Amino acid sequence: MNPFLEMIIKIKNAYLAKKDMVKVTSSRFNVKIADVLVREGYLESVIKKGRGIKKYLEIKLAYKEGVPNITKLGLVSKPGRRVYKGAAEIRRVRNGYGMSLISTSHGLLTDKEARAKKLGGEVLLEVY
Repeated sequence: MNPFLEMIIKIKNAYLAKKDMVKVTSSRFNVKIADVLVREGYLESVIKKGRGIKKYLEIKLAYKEGVPNITKLGLVSKPGRRVYKGAAEIRRVRNGYGMSLISTSHGLLTDKEARAKKLGGEVLLEVY
């Protein structure tokens, strides 16, 4: 299984089970995605742990008054169907209350950042 998909599924399941923390396998792509989610306030923190091939990420989930900060975490691009959008085609998620994560030639960007820089790319996931 793809480590990125595994991370997204584990985060969704941890929020449904009302867990405080989840451990996922570490990869550079997973670290970048988690950093963007922390920066946008959807996750509380990410800590890299382990050595060698046993590296993992400890992700602390964010709650506000007992309610999860992420109510929906959905994949847009899937292994069987990739979704690419140009800068003008990137739509706002939940009228700006959510965000899309887009893989561009300048790295991972939120939908707002991609529209501001006029960059398109593969739409990975939507969060709100």
